[in-house]
Amino acid sequence: MDADAAERRAVVRYDVSGFRETEDWIAVERPLTILLDGAEFATMVCTPSDLEELTYGFLASEGIIRRADEVASLAIDPVSGFARVQLRNPRAAGKDAVSKRFIGSCCGKSRQFYFVNDARAARTSTSPVKLTVRQCVDRLRELEDASEAFRRTGGLHNAALCSPDRLLLARSDIGRHNALDKLYGRCLLENLPTRDAIVAFSGRLSSEVVLKVAKLGAGVVLSKSAPTTLAVELARDLGITAVGFVRGASLNVYSHPHRIRE
Repeated sequence: MDADAAERRAVVRYDVSGFRETEDWIAVERPLTILLDGAEFATMVCTPSDLEELTYGFLASEGIIRRADEVASLAIDPVSGFARVQLRNPRAAGKDAVSKRFIGSCCGKSRQFYFVNDARAARTSTSPVKLTVRQCVDRLRELEDASEAFRRTGGLHNAALCSPDRLLLARSDIGRHNALDKLYGRCLLENLPTRDAIVAFSGRLSSEVVLKVAKLGAGVVLSKSAPTTLAVELARDLGITAVGFVRGASLNVYSHPHRIRE
């Protein structure tokens, strides 16, 4: 388990034998402020692990960069909670299209839908990838098994990049958007192909999640949870196969079902 993802803290537990003092694992939450070319760009709360990946993925998701080499330097101070980023060509970035805002880990109020940079960064998928119902179930099971911090705390979201046959890369965070950005950042840093990738995700399929998947370039997103109407509409428009309620031997395919077979 990543040492930065969870800490043991004192708690008072009640069970059939009454109250007792003990310890429990709790998910770590810290602020991270991104300073872009010397100016404050955004502040998010996150799990303080894989912060380099988170920063790269967030900047790419916001349309500021498209490749890792567009960043001239990155210095992260996890103690003070700052990530200082210098771009190679600051004038080329779409910073003026991004409104400065606080980005929280909670759902529903942390971000507005569809900024200009969302439209710039989201890609329509033409991936030919296909997978079976069994493979959908297996990839989500592997996602659950990949995060010891989640099993201990119950307080993290998980996201993974997969092929039809196996889980390739998994990341966790208290914020569901952050978990996806960490995946995106790792793909940028290692120049990993994502066109035929599958995203397995632990949370609800909202419009923001579908947009993240489109920006990552994947063609399929799998979740045990439900979608929203706007997420389904976006998935249809962006060529993404959205699969929800993957539980046991059943699932629902909400868009582009040609990629899922028995």
